[in-house]
Amino acid sequence: MNGTSTGMDSNCTDGASPTDGLGRSSPGMILLSLTLSVLAVLTTAINSLVITAIIVTRKLHHPANYLICSLAVTDLLVAVLVMPFSIVYIVKDTWVMGQVMCNIWLSVDITCCTCSILHLAAIALDRYRAITDAVEYSRKRTSLRAAVMICVVWLLSILVSLPPLLWRQNKDTDQCLIKHDHIAFTLYSTFGAFYIPLILILILYYKIYRAAKILYHKRGTSRLNKTEMNGHMIPKCSDREQQSPDTLSPPEKSLSEPSTEGDRVRITARSPNFQSRRERSIKRQRISGTRERKAATTLGLILGAFVICWLPFFIQEVIINTCSTCVPSSEIANFLTWLGYLNSLINPLIYTIFNEDFKKAFQKLVKCRNYL
Repeated sequence: MNGTSTGMDSNCTDGASPTDGLGRSSPGMILLSLTLSVLAVLTTAINSLVITAIIVTRKLHHPANYLICSLAVTDLLVAVLVMPFSIVYIVKDTWVMGQVMCNIWLSVDITCCTCSILHLAAIALDRYRAITDAVEYSRKRTSLRAAVMICVVWLLSILVSLPPLLWRQNKDTDQCLIKHDHIAFTLYSTFGAFYIPLILILILYYKIYRAAKILYHKRGTSRLNKTEMNGHMIPKCSDREQQSPDTLSPPEKSLSEPSTEGDRVRITARSPNFQSRRERSIKRQRISGTRERKAATTLGLILGAFVICWLPFFIQEVIINTCSTCVPSSEIANFLTWLGYLNSLINPLIYTIFNEDFKKAFQKLVKCRNYL
């Protein structure tokens, strides 16, 4: 994402040279450019794989996966239209592609990075509705609804990105960044692109985890109760019935253990497969606990990757635009920007790696099988 002296600049801050240290070291610059190029290629390949898998696999044609597909398209745009220009900018130590290309690059950079972040919020909202209002939302969760959500995300991304671009002030043709004198643009951009979505995502995924935890416990309890009702307890009978030798069949009598409470006798009869049913119930509870831990791990990875990749960059943006003497080195500025770009590589991995349908689709794609 392109930050600035008051906005978003991926490569320099307050006119600092993008490669002050690395520009003097040819081996270091070659290694850096190769590393960044590998990241760009991997981001392109993995997001393309996700998009292809969703398009060609009928089982993945689901509104929830359409959001993931749109996220992959956004991250693919970052890899194809943003990362390569950033690499050239860093290696050349100056902007050599003219102001028209600069304007286009800045627009695509800010819009796509913002859109990627807002997609994460939209996916969190979709999952929250799906787990907290499953029956009702399953009827509303249509392809049209997913398309509307995607359009809203792109519209919001443009609205967040447009003002800083329109009012940017930069007459230096050797640099491609956004400069303006009002901190209001910084607050508008950073809060709209990151801080507000971050708060929303944290709240939604916390509620998702709580709801999933309650749901797993309810399922385990209901299964246990159902097991206990399947013939493990014989209703109470009178003393006369208990004394009758023909009341219970021989197999049942041999397994019955009478216990007296006043003038009432409870017969506790254990079926021959009682132990196995009990073991199955315990096994189900363990599976429920495993699913709960898996859900917590998945949510932790999603939130962890998002926060680690983007929070440092946006903290830097707030600091340098509220403190005139706080100017980070170009190496730090470039590192934080590419840390944010890295989220476009991590997103398709996290959102698909735990899904068995995606795994099977990837395996078939890699093996080039015809499974349409």
